Amino acid sequence: MTVGKRPTQKSAARFLPETRTLPALRRAAADCQGCNLYQRATQTVFGEGSPHAAILLLGEQPGDMEDRAGHPFVGPAGHLLNKALEEARISREEVYITNAVKHFKWEPQGKKRKHKRPSAEEVSACQPWLIAEIAAVKPDIVVCLGVTAAQSMLGRTIRLNVDGGKFHEGGWGPITFVTMHPSSVLRHPDKQDREAEYARLVEDFRQVRKKLLTLRIEAARKAGKG
Repeated sequence: MTVGKRPTQKSAARFLPETRTLPALRRAAADCQGCNLYQRATQTVFGEGSPHAAILLLGEQPGDMEDRAGHPFVGPAGHLLNKALEEARISREEVYITNAVKHFKWEPQGKKRKHKRPSAEEVSACQPWLIAEIAAVKPDIVVCLGVTAAQSMLGRTIRLNVDGGKFHEGGWGPITFVTMHPSSVLRHPDKQDREAEYARLVEDFRQVRKKLLTLRIEAARKAGKG
């Protein structure tokens, strides 16, 4: 490498298609080599759901089961997410769900593949896909499930105990709500702690539903005045 010359930052941007519809993005993402994570992942796990969803759910990255199946949130965390959404009266069929990083990052743990948090560089490299997804779906609210997702959206350091359970503006996306990742609920060894965290997650989703209804009422009023 030439002295004084910085290495080119890796990015998925060059893999994005000219047509930015969700089907076109999904097809193009299957061949993404924007960072090194594709080398060990089984496949790209792109977002799924309603193409006109009012709510976009954003996780960190696919897990082991998602990597094998090729679909987001199909493992234990996904089942817990479905249950929490149902209790909050949000249908999963009415949302779009994706991850900040589209490939599974892992390290061996015996015969298992253990989840490993993606680096800031890997999150940044994958961000063009997320930006394109949001532009295609045009959600009213993005719900960030966990710190990595929130930092990808808002572009700043996030502390769940400070920023969680709140709506945020700024960054490059629409209004953003920060909550816990469902997998963090499952990691609590104590049953009472799990139940308390799950109840908090449901309450967060209820806040999101209430906010969405408020936004729709405000939009209807503006349309009436126009």
